[in-house]
Amino acid sequence: MQPFLHRPVLTLGAAVALSFDYTAPKVVDATVSESGVTDGHAYRVLKVPAGSGFSVGDREVTWLGETSPATGRPYWSGVNGMQYTQIHDPAAKRTWRGSNPLFDDVASMTDLGDRKLRIDYSTGAAPGDRGLVYQMRQTTRDTPSALFWESKDVTVEGLKARYLHGFGFVGQLSENVTIKGNEFRTDPASGRTTAGFADFVQMSGVKGQVNITDNVFDGAHDDAINIHGTYLEVTGRPAPNALSLEYMHDETAGFPQFHPGDTVEIVDKRTMLPVPGVTARAVSVDGPSGQDHDKSLTSMVVTLDQPVPDSVTARDFVVENTTYTPSVEISGNTVRDIPTRGVLVTTRKPVVIEDNVFDGMSMAGVLISSDAYQWYESGPVTDVLIRRNTFQRPASPVIFVEPTNQTVVPAHPVHRDIRVEENTFRTGDVRLLDAKSVGGITFTSNKVARLDRNTAFAAEAENVCPAPGSTTSVRTVTTASPYSTSLFSYRGSSGAVISGNAFDNGLNLRADLDATDPDQVAGDEVVNGADHVLPLLPATGYTSSNEAVAAVDPTGGVTAGSAGTAVITPVTHSQLGDTTGVPAELTVGADPASPACAKALGPDTDALSVTRDLSVRRSVLPGRPG
Repeated sequence: MQPFLHRPVLTLGAAVALSFDYTAPKVVDATVSESGVTDGHAYRVLKVPAGSGFSVGDREVTWLGETSPATGRPYWSGVNGMQYTQIHDPAAKRTWRGSNPLFDDVASMTDLGDRKLRIDYSTGAAPGDRGLVYQMRQTTRDTPSALFWESKDVTVEGLKARYLHGFGFVGQLSENVTIKGNEFRTDPASGRTTAGFADFVQMSGVKGQVNITDNVFDGAHDDAINIHGTYLEVTGRPAPNALSLEYMHDETAGFPQFHPGDTVEIVDKRTMLPVPGVTARAVSVDGPSGQDHDKSLTSMVVTLDQPVPDSVTARDFVVENTTYTPSVEISGNTVRDIPTRGVLVTTRKPVVIEDNVFDGMSMAGVLISSDAYQWYESGPVTDVLIRRNTFQRPASPVIFVEPTNQTVVPAHPVHRDIRVEENTFRTGDVRLLDAKSVGGITFTSNKVARLDRNTAFAAEAENVCPAPGSTTSVRTVTTASPYSTSLFSYRGSSGAVISGNAFDNGLNLRADLDATDPDQVAGDEVVNGADHVLPLLPATGYTSSNEAVAAVDPTGGVTAGSAGTAVITPVTHSQLGDTTGVPAELTVGADPASPACAKALGPDTDALSVTRDLSVRRSVLPGRPG
């Protein structure tokens, strides 16, 4: 009998409308409110939110936490950029990890009052980061914000969490966790932009069902959602049916990884594949209990109900508790201002990720790993559906399958059955899917649009101020280039299908193959191992906002009518439908001597020559279908 089954049910939120914030978060969000050069020396003025105290010394600033009423000293302090920085751009609504230039080449510092700090530099180059927010902190995750430990049927609903310190909402050795309809973001009135010291949600060793639905995740310092198990490394063989095991990551310790009766899977670190024929259960566990400190917090001995094969050797294998692997639903969430991944998930039970919006991720929107070399986050996937999500302004790759197997065995993939269906991608020049060691991965019925699709081409007018009754012409010019990045990459994978998708103009429908048989990538939309760039401007037509003022024909010929203004818009076709470009404005009857009436095209250019030129250029674009 497992102890958590008798724990009370916990429900937070909807009934009590709970909201909380920190007076003095252990993250300093410093905004560059002013910058420039004075007397040949660069300077910045930093604005810090209320609650972020500081004192200025000899060319350095000491950040101060809230003052303890017992000791009269701050609970914490840190100097300059502390140990970690990420940068937030409020205008672009993006957040990323990066270097901190605020405290390089400092000549002097001045406390200006009103929570403003001026930094003068010995260098003369004007800073180019006005308006950016430098989010600075130390790196010790000293506590979870909420811990669901040996609990069952936990629901967090209707909560407004303005700041999560340490390690977000953590679930360990629990069953059935629902996180629904919450806001994980700062109060805009606080002047802060950091809402999470690390991940927002970390489910590490949970069974049953994990449902994360209809939440807002905005402003973490790590992943929005992270769901996985934990691998322990084999360190010894104390008995034929026993294994000595160790937590390998220095931030993982202190809790039991198995209960008697739990199923144990032994995995080869090199291939990330289970040892064949071994389905063992734990009989007894000698290790940390989660409630004591009188024994090692990082090592344990697990006795199994059967002998362990002699091939299982120390430091070459890891084990996972497969009893504590959940089914997962992640739906209806909005995820933004995340410097890493939107979702990291590795569990062998069914996973559905649908109807979410991922905006401006700095790493993959969805990452599927299984890691026995760094974080030791465990689990192959066997049934993943990624459906009807919107990936807006994503990083490359958008969907990343990256187990840590050092030896790839194409006939025996780590992961299986991943379906990417009916999603919308609004992207720059990025890869959509990078899949390593997957058996059965489909990419079907998705829509892929360029972020610059409405600014990649523009209309130019021969005469922007034609006289009534005269004729002139417009032509279309490209203002962007085709994308060069291949949309797909398969490494040691099989059973890949790409079909029924709609791709925007100027995308490279190429699939890169590494240790992958070309016959295992099905679909006539892409070319394996060679560029296949769709034309950026396959054909052009035009529309007029006012035919009575300026009528336009399909080749760009314009007949000026009555005096007034008309907008001529270029239109091209793509697999996503008609796309409009940047228009040209014509003013009929205006004074031709005015500066606004300068000709956009040369005097010898006519609509016929422009049309012929575009036709020739289209015929030689790379990857044009025959």
